[in-house]
Amino acid sequence: MPSEALTRAQSLIATIPDFPEPGILFRDISPLLADAAALAAVADALVAPFRGAFDVVAGVEARGFLLAGATAISAEVGMVPIRKAGKLPRPAAAVEYDLEYGRAAIEMAADLPAGTRVLLLDDVLATGGTLRAAKHLLGDLGYRVAGTSVLMELTDLDGRTVCGDVHTVFRA
Repeated sequence: MPSEALTRAQSLIATIPDFPEPGILFRDISPLLADAAALAAVADALVAPFRGAFDVVAGVEARGFLLAGATAISAEVGMVPIRKAGKLPRPAAAVEYDLEYGRAAIEMAADLPAGTRVLLLDDVLATGGTLRAAKHLLGDLGYRVAGTSVLMELTDLDGRTVCGDVHTVFRA
């Protein structure tokens, strides 16, 4: 049973039809991020099953950064970004992957010791391609994925079959 704070957090997520293109239902988490109690509840929920099992949180660009920062503070660990290609001054590794409407690449710097246990976070699990690529990227850099957590899973898109086990705070 979700807490009152999590129920409120979920109610703050707005669904915007036809953004960024016709037929897409965009989940806008900006109202949730602006509410301190909701953000704290979500940060705690994202980390709960993995508490004590990771050394750092990795957030996937862009909204994953925001959640990863809050979650890292909640867990009292650091945070590292996984960026879109061409955004890092010194990327150490990159992985290309398929999107629903094209191809993309993500990059990460090698700022952590080999074997670091990483909790991977993103805002939405849709088709699973980004999270699968992020897991490969972390492995390529010699890090251990301690778990994967997302704010929301779009269950109709079945991304879990692509990226594997994921802790989900909300389902839509």
